[in-house]
Amino acid sequence: MTTETHYDLYGTAFKQDPYPIYAAMRAKTPLYQNPGLTTEGMIWFVTGYAEAEAILRDHKRFVKNYRNTLTPEQLAQQPPMSRLTQLLDNHMLNLDGKDHMRQRTLVNKAFTTRMVNGMQERVQCIADELLDQVQDKGAMDLIDEYAFPLPIIVIAEMLGVPAADRDRFRAWSDAFVTPARNEEEWQKSERLLNEFIAYLGEIFDARRRQPRSDLITALIQAEEGGDKLREEELYGMVVLLIVAGHETTVNLIGNGTLALLRNPAQLAQLKENPALMPEAIEELLRYDGPVERATMRFAAEDVTIAGQLIRRGEPVVAVLAGADRDPAAFNQPDQLDLTRDNSRHLAFGYGVHYCVGAPLARMEGRIALNTLLRRLPNLHLTTPVAELTWRFNPILRGMQHLPVAWES
Repeated sequence: MTTETHYDLYGTAFKQDPYPIYAAMRAKTPLYQNPGLTTEGMIWFVTGYAEAEAILRDHKRFVKNYRNTLTPEQLAQQPPMSRLTQLLDNHMLNLDGKDHMRQRTLVNKAFTTRMVNGMQERVQCIADELLDQVQDKGAMDLIDEYAFPLPIIVIAEMLGVPAADRDRFRAWSDAFVTPARNEEEWQKSERLLNEFIAYLGEIFDARRRQPRSDLITALIQAEEGGDKLREEELYGMVVLLIVAGHETTVNLIGNGTLALLRNPAQLAQLKENPALMPEAIEELLRYDGPVERATMRFAAEDVTIAGQLIRRGEPVVAVLAGADRDPAAFNQPDQLDLTRDNSRHLAFGYGVHYCVGAPLARMEGRIALNTLLRRLPNLHLTTPVAELTWRFNPILRGMQHLPVAWES
């Protein structure tokens, strides 16, 4: 079934506030077929909570690797992947079944809960150091001077790469997550990603010669029953950890701060009771989460959900931002309520592909927002909300800048 009304899901106005459009789509049908970034193909956008959860859970009928939807004859006709694609895309987020579980098991041996918990004191130090640099100024761009540097310093230190390279990570990460819309953008993206690969190759060589107590060394040494990550898998996994390890937290801090400043009663409640922060983080993740849409899945067979027939091979996107505002799942979903009982949001996904970095993002968000509210009295916006610019990225939801001020 093709729905007659098509929505612009990529324009500036939509990125400013996508929630009314997602609500309109969901009101017609929880699975809505709409053009993607190009008009060449249609995508199923899933904005209903129950339907999104079902698809995220069903990793057998909805797969991440498109090649797993093809017949042997169709597979034989597929063009070979470029070397760059092989290195960047060969990570667990794009894999299914045993391939996915194998990589996730090896990564879990390196990216441990103990490692994350051991970073709490350091994250607090970084938050304080960043605010030390701006507190007397009375104003800052919260994205550039706080929300971005905090998680990139954290993941850089965990991986064992110099924090001095964090600005280069920003350019590389943007190239990785932002789709190229024309030949010029594609050439720039390809150049940056090749730089990224060369940079990582040098670090891998150095760690093999001189192992350290860092995450890259742990990934190189991780073993399960004699199995280790192959060379090309290391590239994809480290790229994924760098990108996912900071992009989500940048947006959690930025979007969370904006949501609190736009809801002064909720902000006052949190200032009065800082112990509420863990619950507040969950509500901020639901209300305006850092990941707008889950990465693409493909139907491995014909599937009918909510009366809609999804044919084998068709692309499906679980719209996390839409599902987390579904009134069938959340009471008054468009209201920010830091004491909300139901925190079963989908901000970090669901099922076997649930975000491995979720505990790190939660911890960083909690410390970053607590420190911000404690140290900067009367924090307020200095730009009207309507003038804030949002990054062009179909998957992530985050601002380019967030100018704020306070009483110094």
